[in-house]
Amino acid sequence: MLVSMSAVLLLGLLIWFLLRIRYLRLPDVLLCGAFGFLLSSTVAAPVVQTLLNGVSGFLGQLRF
Repeated sequence: MLVSMSAVLLLGLLIWFLLRIRYLRLPDVLLCGAFGFLLSSTVAAPVVQTLLNGVSGFLGQLRF
């Protein structure tokens, strides 16, 4: 729950910023799509959530 709330907040801020500077392209559309799936409860949402959990787990294991 904490990761999804953080992801929703981060993606929401990124979308707001991109809309503010009027700079939306294909990666930005994918970002908006991920944001929509996090907020919805569709059949595809668990798949997207699993993908985002995997990415966040991978990023959490990186050591600099």
